[in-house]
Amino acid sequence: MNAATTITAHGLTGFLGRGAAPRELECLLAVAAGASGKEAARALGVTEDTVKKRLLSLTTKLGVTRRAALVAKAFSLGLIKVTGVIAPNPEPQHQEEGDQFQGTFIA
Repeated sequence: MNAATTITAHGLTGFLGRGAAPRELECLLAVAAGASGKEAARALGVTEDTVKKRLLSLTTKLGVTRRAALVAKAFSLGLIKVTGVIAPNPEPQHQEEGDQFQGTFIA
């Protein structure tokens, strides 16, 4: 993909020509990176209402109702992807004998 068909921001890349308008994609990238509507608006130089409207437009296009579902669907459709490579932990994790909770989930 060339630079004219992608938007890169917040460690993510969004792809134009897959159903999202440029401003919709910018708003989506900001929210996918963890920004609130207000933070996304400030970063993009628009009002929070503009961000909400753009995200609403995308949720309608993708057939979802929540922002988390919007981000998940965008990733699954290839509309956005992580730009950088996340390196795995080079050292294996070891548990002490007393640290094992066999079969018990503790939250």
